[in-house]
Amino acid sequence: MGKPDTRRLDKAIQQATRKLDAVRNREMWPLDGRERRAVLGGLASGSYRVTRGNSTARAERKIETAWQSAETRLVAEIAALQAERVRVVNDAAKTKAAKKSSGWW
Repeated sequence: MGKPDTRRLDKAIQQATRKLDAVRNREMWPLDGRERRAVLGGLASGSYRVTRGNSTARAERKIETAWQSAETRLVAEIAALQAERVRVVNDAAKTKAAKKSSGWW
């Protein structure tokens, strides 16, 4: 029995990590539709309030909340993928140990 096949999970973890780094750098491409709409809506309302000479505190809070929710979502996704990878590796090790112990030698 060889090593467990974790390439798919490793690639997904790597991709999610890249997305998380992009969100921390405030890049728009990893955001889902809801988060993207929230950021763009906050930018639009903030720019409108700036031109009117009003405070932009609410719009800034809305934008920051959208970025934080995206970061939280990606951290949870990475944690779930890593837990799944650990489970796959442990199952493979358990199967290998059972196969060895049931053999003649």
